[in-house]
Amino acid sequence: QLQLVESGGGLVRPGGSLRLSCAASGFSLDYNVIGWFRQAPGKEREGVSCMSNKSGSTNIATSVKGRFTISRDNVKNTVYLQMESLKPEDTAVYYCAAVTKGVPDYYCSFYGPGYDTWGQGTQVTVSL
Repeated sequence: QLQLVESGGGLVRPGGSLRLSCAASGFSLDYNVIGWFRQAPGKEREGVSCMSNKSGSTNIATSVKGRFTISRDNVKNTVYLQMESLKPEDTAVYYCAAVTKGVPDYYCSFYGPGYDTWGQGTQVTVSL
């Protein structure tokens, strides 16, 4: 069974940091595209960052550029999202997703329907 499990969310003050983890089971992340998305209440889901594990190429949303970093640990089969200088507008449920079907791509995108496996999400709240 293919599964992604996020962890690391929580309540943090503005300017603080969090590191989200996304652990994969049932498949290897070595050659897959994996992405982080978020959805705030009343807003559409948006892509935050993604990585092609085949090429190492990454994408980062303009709204978080310079503050968020995606990385991976192939030994632990886990992808991380390091979030720095958090702002109240970063408050959302964060999801990781993976493309597990088809030929692994050298590039990644924020096109949600292209991802076939999703985690359950982890809440990040940035507030005083």
